[in-house]
Amino acid sequence: MSSIIKVGFAQTHPEFGAVEKNLDRARNLWGNRQADLLVLPELFNTGYQFKSLDEARSLSETVPDGRTTRFLVDWARDSGMTIVAGLAERDGEILYNAAVILGPQGFIGKFRKAHIFDSENEFFQPGNLPFTVFDAGFARIGIMICFDWRFPETARTLALQGADLIAHPSNLVLPHCPQAMITRCLENRVYAVTADRVGTEQRIPGESLTFIGQSQAVDPDGNVLIRASGDREEAHVVEIDLARARNKQINGRNDLFADRREDLYRLGGKG
Repeated sequence: MSSIIKVGFAQTHPEFGAVEKNLDRARNLWGNRQADLLVLPELFNTGYQFKSLDEARSLSETVPDGRTTRFLVDWARDSGMTIVAGLAERDGEILYNAAVILGPQGFIGKFRKAHIFDSENEFFQPGNLPFTVFDAGFARIGIMICFDWRFPETARTLALQGADLIAHPSNLVLPHCPQAMITRCLENRVYAVTADRVGTEQRIPGESLTFIGQSQAVDPDGNVLIRASGDREEAHVVEIDLARARNKQINGRNDLFADRREDLYRLGGKG
């Protein structure tokens, strides 16, 4: 099997609470583009700024039998793509900020955001699933969600488990992530596809959120292969070679993983 694949993202501007409209909006924005992997933003089907726990619960769905997951399963089957997308998951009485991964053969798995950001703590519990690398056949895909980027252990854990690529559904409001993901890719020699959203939500007085866009794909050497604008809906596809992510050598003498000093990586050491 060739190590060369196509990956893409759709940078959307969802209308809060309009789930059916947002699902169609994402698919129409993507159009007839062809890719092996498509990454959609965090909470792409609902919008982000919930006013109450009851509202968040009313817009959450079970996985994998909820409306959004079934929509994505159909899309993946019809297009032949693997899709990673963010949504609010309901598991009994507990809500999670989650992402699902689906392929042409159906539902593959899910991930629950580990590091909950700011007001999300009012609605979502921290994820309780391990960082997992999913085998999509053509690639080994790790998932993290938005604020998970701020913790380098996230990407490192996925890379050590053999991830070729990290899919990163996001709703970014802080400016640092696009540049920081360059470092995450360099640290681990992996590809990363960040799918962010654009637009502003001000559903709570005095709490305006403007999302920064700048969805991007970054290669294992830290090169930004494509970066979207900060304020427009866009969809892009790039070609990547997974063999580069599977080679952890930096030069003839240094291997990024073999050179790790696990004997020194501990707290409380004394010089």
